[in-house]
Amino acid sequence: MRLALAIAPPEATPDAFVVFRDRWDVGIGKAGRLGYDAVELALAQASDVDVPSLRRILADANVSVAAISTGRVFSEQRAWLTSADPAVRGRAVSILKGLVEIAAPLGAPRVNIGRVRGFIGQGESPETATARFLTGITECADFAAPLGIDIVLEPVNRYEINFVNSVVPDGVAIIEAVGLPNVRLMPDTFHMNIEDVSITASLEAAKPVIGYIQVADSNRWAPGQGHIDFAAVVATLDRIGYDGDVGVEILPLPSPDVAARQAIEFLRALIPRV
Repeated sequence: MRLALAIAPPEATPDAFVVFRDRWDVGIGKAGRLGYDAVELALAQASDVDVPSLRRILADANVSVAAISTGRVFSEQRAWLTSADPAVRGRAVSILKGLVEIAAPLGAPRVNIGRVRGFIGQGESPETATARFLTGITECADFAAPLGIDIVLEPVNRYEINFVNSVVPDGVAIIEAVGLPNVRLMPDTFHMNIEDVSITASLEAAKPVIGYIQVADSNRWAPGQGHIDFAAVVATLDRIGYDGDVGVEILPLPSPDVAARQAIEFLRALIPRV
């Protein structure tokens, strides 16, 4: 398993849950020097990056891109897939397609769908939200498939959104409803600690559909700074045969540099570098 650190450009707002919010060369350079194998890029739109320039920065740091994350599309662009407004839904799909399009030349195998999936609007039914989501995610996935890009859906806790909260049963059920091979699930231990009865049991149950993993401790600080049993989590991932990337999406506390270092030092003891 490779370890990836979530980073964003300096203009990203604080609700982009990343450690480094800085120039790409600074954030990627720090991640590489700390020993991360890869980075997650938190983007609001495709124009956030110049692909040739970013490829050079990645190569210089000997770091790859594990995923492009899309929380900023929801929080900054105010676009999501379940909106009652067709124009908002269409803008969300357009932005997500743009991010898929740059994922391929950056070598990113996946684009994350978190809050940008949307929510159940006031007075609307879960069935209405689900139907809109399925239409939008299918369009994005069909666009991504020929480029070899997966769409990974992240269950997010109830205090942030009211649609697809748990890995089991919510996440597994919605992935089965989509029914496309390049739409997979992205469990995040922080959200699982709130929503899932058992992190390890849910990981085992979701084994067939897991496409990526994110980790943060119970307080959203670096792993090892809260009460989640990460030794058990890693043992479960080994047992189910997960050998993909593990993304570190944590708060920049007590400071960005300390948080990034705490995470890599703790996780490397459990996930040695190959």
